Amino acid sequence: MDSQQTRQGIGYALGAYFIWGIAPAYFKLVKEVPATEIMTHRVIWSALFMLLLITLTRSWAQVRSVLAQPKKVLLLALTAITIGGNWLLFIWAVNNQHMLEASLGYFINPLINVVFGMLFLRERFRRLQWLAVLLATTGVLVQLWQFGSLPIIGLGLALSFALYGLVRKKIQVDAQSGMLIETLWLFPLAAIYLFGFADSATSHLSANAMSLNLKLVAAGIITTIPLMFFAAACARLRLSTVGFFQYLGPTLMFLLAVLFYGERLTPDKMVTFGFIWLALAVFIIDAVAFSARARMRVA
Repeated sequence: MDSQQTRQGIGYALGAYFIWGIAPAYFKLVKEVPATEIMTHRVIWSALFMLLLITLTRSWAQVRSVLAQPKKVLLLALTAITIGGNWLLFIWAVNNQHMLEASLGYFINPLINVVFGMLFLRERFRRLQWLAVLLATTGVLVQLWQFGSLPIIGLGLALSFALYGLVRKKIQVDAQSGMLIETLWLFPLAAIYLFGFADSATSHLSANAMSLNLKLVAAGIITTIPLMFFAAACARLRLSTVGFFQYLGPTLMFLLAVLFYGERLTPDKMVTFGFIWLALAVFIIDAVAFSARARMRVA
Protein backbone atom coordinates (compact mmCIF):
# COMPACT_ATOMS: atom_id res chain seq x y z
CA MET A 1 0.00 0.00 0.00
CA ASP A 2 1.66 3.24 -1.17
CA SER A 3 2.03 6.33 0.99
CA GLN A 4 -0.39 8.44 -1.08
CA GLN A 5 -3.16 5.88 -0.62
CA THR A 6 -2.41 5.74 3.10
CA ARG A 7 -2.58 9.53 3.42
CA GLN A 8 -5.89 9.57 1.57
CA GLY A 9 -7.24 6.86 3.86
CA ILE A 10 -6.21 8.80 6.97
CA GLY A 11 -7.89 11.95 5.65
CA TYR A 12 -11.12 10.09 4.90
CA ALA A 13 -11.09 8.43 8.34
CA LEU A 14 -10.59 11.75 10.16
CA GLY A 15 -13.38 13.39 8.15
CA ALA A 16 -15.82 10.55 8.82
CA TYR A 17 -15.24 10.39 12.56
CA PHE A 18 -15.35 14.15 13.05
CA ILE A 19 -18.76 14.39 11.36
CA TRP A 20 -20.04 11.40 13.33
CA GLY A 21 -18.80 12.97 16.55
CA ILE A 22 -20.90 16.10 16.12
CA ALA A 23 -23.89 14.36 14.44
CA PRO A 24 -25.85 14.05 17.73
CA ALA A 25 -26.26 17.83 17.73
CA TYR A 26 -28.15 17.51 14.45
CA PHE A 27 -30.48 14.79 15.76
CA LYS A 28 -31.22 16.90 18.83
CA LEU A 29 -32.51 19.59 16.44
CA VAL A 30 -35.20 17.20 15.18
CA LYS A 31 -35.89 15.41 18.46
CA GLU A 32 -39.64 16.10 18.18
CA VAL A 33 -39.68 13.63 15.27
CA PRO A 34 -39.93 9.92 16.26
CA ALA A 35 -36.74 7.92 15.75
CA THR A 36 -38.36 5.63 13.18
CA GLU A 37 -39.40 8.63 11.08
CA ILE A 38 -35.95 10.21 11.28
CA MET A 39 -34.59 6.86 10.14
CA THR A 40 -36.87 6.80 7.08
CA HIS A 41 -35.82 10.34 6.18
CA ARG A 42 -32.16 9.33 6.47
CA VAL A 43 -32.75 6.52 3.98
CA ILE A 44 -34.94 8.40 1.50
CA TRP A 45 -32.92 11.59 1.29
CA SER A 46 -29.62 9.68 1.31
CA ALA A 47 -30.75 7.64 -1.69
CA LEU A 48 -31.85 10.77 -3.59
CA PHE A 49 -28.64 12.60 -2.65
CA MET A 50 -26.55 9.67 -3.89
CA LEU A 51 -28.45 9.53 -7.21
CA LEU A 52 -27.71 13.22 -7.72
CA LEU A 53 -24.06 12.89 -6.67
CA ILE A 54 -23.37 9.93 -8.95
CA THR A 55 -25.03 11.74 -11.85
CA LEU A 56 -22.97 14.90 -11.28
CA THR A 57 -19.70 12.93 -10.97
CA ARG A 58 -20.60 10.71 -13.94
CA SER A 59 -19.99 7.55 -11.92
CA TRP A 60 -22.75 5.39 -13.37
CA ALA A 61 -20.22 3.08 -15.04
CA GLN A 62 -18.97 2.05 -11.60
CA VAL A 63 -22.51 1.45 -10.39
CA ARG A 64 -23.30 -0.73 -13.41
CA SER A 65 -20.11 -2.68 -12.78
CA VAL A 66 -21.24 -3.48 -9.23
CA LEU A 67 -24.80 -4.31 -10.34
CA ALA A 68 -23.33 -6.84 -12.78
CA GLN A 69 -22.02 -8.81 -9.76
CA PRO A 70 -25.08 -10.31 -7.99
CA LYS A 71 -23.05 -11.62 -5.05
CA LYS A 72 -21.83 -8.11 -4.20
CA VAL A 73 -25.32 -6.69 -4.58
CA LEU A 74 -26.68 -9.28 -2.13
CA LEU A 75 -23.86 -8.58 0.32
CA LEU A 76 -24.75 -4.89 0.10
CA ALA A 77 -28.25 -5.88 1.22
CA LEU A 78 -26.62 -7.32 4.35
CA THR A 79 -24.62 -4.13 4.95
CA ALA A 80 -27.78 -2.07 4.33
CA ILE A 81 -29.66 -3.96 7.05
CA THR A 82 -26.69 -3.73 9.40
CA ILE A 83 -26.15 -0.02 8.99
CA GLY A 84 -29.90 0.64 9.04
CA GLY A 85 -30.17 -1.03 12.44
CA ASN A 86 -27.15 0.95 13.63
CA TRP A 87 -28.75 4.23 12.49
CA LEU A 88 -32.06 3.51 14.20
CA LEU A 89 -30.44 2.51 17.50
CA PHE A 90 -28.17 5.57 17.45
CA ILE A 91 -31.03 8.01 16.76
CA TRP A 92 -33.13 6.50 19.53
CA ALA A 93 -30.21 6.62 21.98
CA VAL A 94 -29.36 10.26 21.27
CA ASN A 95 -32.93 11.51 21.55
CA ASN A 96 -33.70 9.47 24.69
CA GLN A 97 -30.79 10.73 26.83
CA HIS A 98 -28.48 7.78 26.14
CA MET A 99 -25.79 9.70 24.25
CA LEU A 100 -23.14 8.66 26.79
CA GLU A 101 -23.85 4.98 26.18
CA ALA A 102 -23.82 5.62 22.43
CA SER A 103 -20.37 7.19 22.79
CA LEU A 104 -19.28 4.17 24.83
CA GLY A 105 -20.27 1.94 21.91
CA TYR A 106 -18.06 3.85 19.55
CA PHE A 107 -15.20 3.76 22.06
CA ILE A 108 -15.54 -0.04 22.13
CA ASN A 109 -15.78 -0.33 18.35
CA PRO A 110 -12.05 0.10 17.49
CA LEU A 111 -11.25 -2.85 19.73
CA ILE A 112 -13.93 -4.97 18.10
CA ASN A 113 -12.46 -3.97 14.73
CA VAL A 114 -9.14 -5.41 15.90
CA VAL A 115 -10.84 -8.67 16.93
CA PHE A 116 -12.70 -8.91 13.62
CA GLY A 117 -9.48 -8.17 11.75
CA MET A 118 -7.83 -11.11 13.50
CA LEU A 119 -10.76 -13.50 13.11
CA PHE A 120 -11.78 -12.76 9.54
CA LEU A 121 -8.93 -10.92 7.80
CA ARG A 122 -5.96 -12.82 9.27
CA GLU A 123 -4.54 -9.68 10.86
CA ARG A 124 -2.22 -10.68 13.71
CA PHE A 125 -2.64 -9.48 17.28
CA ARG A 126 0.37 -7.92 18.97
CA ARG A 127 0.83 -8.27 22.73
CA LEU A 128 -0.41 -4.80 23.60
CA GLN A 129 -3.43 -5.29 21.34
CA TRP A 130 -4.31 -8.40 23.33
CA LEU A 131 -3.97 -6.35 26.53
CA ALA A 132 -6.23 -3.59 25.15
CA VAL A 133 -8.98 -6.06 24.21
CA LEU A 134 -8.66 -7.76 27.62
CA LEU A 135 -9.04 -4.42 29.43
CA ALA A 136 -12.13 -3.50 27.40
CA THR A 137 -13.70 -6.88 28.07
CA THR A 138 -12.93 -6.51 31.76
CA GLY A 139 -14.71 -3.16 31.84
CA VAL A 140 -17.89 -4.66 30.43
CA LEU A 141 -17.72 -7.69 32.75
CA VAL A 142 -17.13 -5.51 35.84
CA GLN A 143 -20.25 -3.50 34.98
CA LEU A 144 -22.23 -6.73 34.62
CA TRP A 145 -20.89 -8.23 37.85
CA GLN A 146 -20.82 -5.15 40.07
CA PHE A 147 -23.91 -3.32 38.85
CA GLY A 148 -25.96 -6.09 37.24
CA SER A 149 -26.26 -4.26 33.95
CA LEU A 150 -24.83 -4.46 30.48
CA PRO A 151 -24.22 -1.52 28.11
CA ILE A 152 -26.70 -3.00 25.62
CA ILE A 153 -26.92 0.14 23.49
CA GLY A 154 -23.15 0.55 23.39
CA LEU A 155 -22.51 -3.10 22.52
CA GLY A 156 -25.24 -3.05 19.87
CA LEU A 157 -23.77 0.01 18.18
CA ALA A 158 -20.21 -1.32 18.40
CA LEU A 159 -20.97 -4.78 17.01
CA SER A 160 -23.27 -3.59 14.21
CA PHE A 161 -20.80 -0.97 12.99
CA ALA A 162 -17.84 -3.35 13.20
CA LEU A 163 -19.76 -5.90 11.13
CA TYR A 164 -20.61 -3.19 8.59
CA GLY A 165 -16.97 -2.16 8.25
CA LEU A 166 -15.84 -5.78 7.93
CA VAL A 167 -18.25 -6.70 5.15
CA ARG A 168 -17.66 -3.47 3.24
CA LYS A 169 -13.93 -4.12 3.34
CA LYS A 170 -14.39 -7.72 2.19
CA ILE A 171 -16.57 -6.91 -0.84
CA GLN A 172 -14.31 -4.07 -2.07
CA VAL A 173 -17.02 -1.84 -3.57
CA ASP A 174 -16.30 1.84 -4.19
CA ALA A 175 -17.83 4.20 -1.65
CA GLN A 176 -20.39 5.91 -3.89
CA SER A 177 -21.75 2.78 -5.59
CA GLY A 178 -21.94 0.91 -2.30
CA MET A 179 -23.76 3.73 -0.55
CA LEU A 180 -26.26 4.10 -3.40
CA ILE A 181 -27.10 0.40 -3.55
CA GLU A 182 -27.39 0.15 0.23
CA THR A 183 -29.87 3.03 0.43
CA LEU A 184 -31.82 1.70 -2.57
CA TRP A 185 -32.21 -1.63 -0.74
CA LEU A 186 -33.73 0.24 2.22
CA PHE A 187 -35.66 2.84 0.17
CA PRO A 188 -38.90 0.86 -0.46
CA LEU A 189 -39.25 -0.09 3.21
CA ALA A 190 -38.61 3.49 4.33
CA ALA A 191 -41.07 4.97 1.82
CA ILE A 192 -43.81 2.44 2.65
CA TYR A 193 -43.44 3.14 6.37
CA LEU A 194 -43.27 6.95 6.10
CA PHE A 195 -46.12 7.41 3.61
CA GLY A 196 -48.25 4.39 4.51
CA PHE A 197 -47.96 3.73 8.24
CA ALA A 198 -46.37 6.64 10.09
CA ASP A 199 -48.98 8.81 11.76
CA SER A 200 -47.55 11.43 14.09
CA ALA A 201 -47.52 15.20 14.41
CA THR A 202 -44.51 15.36 12.06
CA SER A 203 -45.18 12.52 9.61
CA HIS A 204 -47.21 14.66 7.17
CA LEU A 205 -44.60 16.81 5.45
CA SER A 206 -47.14 19.28 4.03
CA ALA A 207 -48.20 20.17 7.59
CA ASN A 208 -44.65 20.72 8.87
CA ALA A 209 -42.84 24.03 9.06
CA MET A 210 -40.44 24.54 6.16
CA SER A 211 -37.52 24.76 8.60
CA LEU A 212 -38.29 21.28 9.97
CA ASN A 213 -38.60 19.77 6.50
CA LEU A 214 -35.27 21.28 5.49
CA LYS A 215 -33.66 19.75 8.60
CA LEU A 216 -35.11 16.35 7.65
CA VAL A 217 -33.80 16.68 4.11
CA ALA A 218 -30.37 17.46 5.57
CA ALA A 219 -30.41 13.97 7.09
CA GLY A 220 -29.33 12.71 3.67
CA ILE A 221 -26.17 14.79 3.69
CA ILE A 222 -25.41 14.08 7.36
CA THR A 223 -25.72 10.37 6.58
CA THR A 224 -24.00 9.92 3.24
CA ILE A 225 -20.91 12.09 3.52
CA PRO A 226 -19.29 10.42 6.57
CA LEU A 227 -20.32 6.92 5.41
CA MET A 228 -18.66 7.50 2.05
CA PHE A 229 -15.57 8.79 3.83
CA PHE A 230 -15.59 5.71 6.07
CA ALA A 231 -15.99 3.28 3.17
CA ALA A 232 -13.18 5.04 1.30
CA ALA A 233 -10.95 4.78 4.38
CA CYS A 234 -11.71 1.05 4.76
CA ALA A 235 -10.69 0.47 1.14
CA ARG A 236 -7.32 2.17 1.67
CA LEU A 237 -6.32 1.12 5.20
CA ARG A 238 -6.20 -2.00 7.35
CA LEU A 239 -9.38 -2.43 9.36
CA SER A 240 -7.43 -2.21 12.60
CA THR A 241 -5.84 1.04 11.40
CA VAL A 242 -9.25 2.54 10.63
CA GLY A 243 -10.24 1.63 14.18
CA PHE A 244 -7.34 3.71 15.50
CA PHE A 245 -9.06 6.93 14.42
CA GLN A 246 -12.45 6.17 15.88
CA TYR A 247 -11.70 7.61 19.31
CA LEU A 248 -12.25 11.08 17.78
CA GLY A 249 -15.97 10.55 17.15
CA PRO A 250 -17.00 9.22 20.58
CA THR A 251 -14.79 11.78 22.35
CA LEU A 252 -16.74 14.60 20.69
CA MET A 253 -19.98 12.74 21.45
CA PHE A 254 -18.99 12.28 25.10
CA LEU A 255 -18.20 16.00 25.47
CA LEU A 256 -21.52 16.97 23.88
CA ALA A 257 -23.42 14.66 26.24
CA VAL A 258 -21.75 15.89 29.43
CA LEU A 259 -21.11 19.57 28.68
CA PHE A 260 -24.11 20.53 26.53
CA TYR A 261 -26.91 18.04 27.12
CA GLY A 262 -26.60 17.40 30.84
CA GLU A 263 -26.21 13.62 30.86
CA ARG A 264 -24.73 12.29 34.12
CA LEU A 265 -21.85 9.85 34.49
CA THR A 266 -23.32 7.16 36.73
CA PRO A 267 -20.94 4.84 38.68
CA ASP A 268 -21.45 1.88 36.31
CA LYS A 269 -20.65 4.05 33.30
CA MET A 270 -17.59 5.53 35.04
CA VAL A 271 -16.14 2.06 35.66
CA THR A 272 -16.72 0.90 32.10
CA PHE A 273 -15.47 4.15 30.56
CA GLY A 274 -12.34 3.95 32.73
CA PHE A 275 -11.45 0.49 31.45
CA ILE A 276 -12.27 1.40 27.84
CA TRP A 277 -10.17 4.57 27.96
CA LEU A 278 -7.26 2.63 29.47
CA ALA A 279 -7.65 0.01 26.72
CA LEU A 280 -7.63 2.73 24.06
CA ALA A 281 -4.50 4.30 25.57
CA VAL A 282 -2.72 0.93 25.36
CA PHE A 283 -4.04 0.46 21.82
CA ILE A 284 -2.79 3.87 20.69
CA ILE A 285 0.64 3.39 22.33
CA ASP A 286 0.97 0.07 20.52
CA ALA A 287 -0.04 1.58 17.17
CA VAL A 288 2.42 4.47 17.51
CA ALA A 289 5.26 2.16 18.57
CA PHE A 290 4.52 -0.29 15.75
CA SER A 291 4.45 2.53 13.19
CA ALA A 292 7.79 3.88 14.50
CA ARG A 293 9.42 0.44 14.28
CA ALA A 294 8.11 0.00 10.74
CA ARG A 295 9.60 3.34 9.65
CA MET A 296 12.95 2.40 11.20
CA ARG A 297 12.99 -0.90 9.27
CA VAL A 298 12.23 0.91 6.01
CA ALA A 299 14.96 3.48 6.70
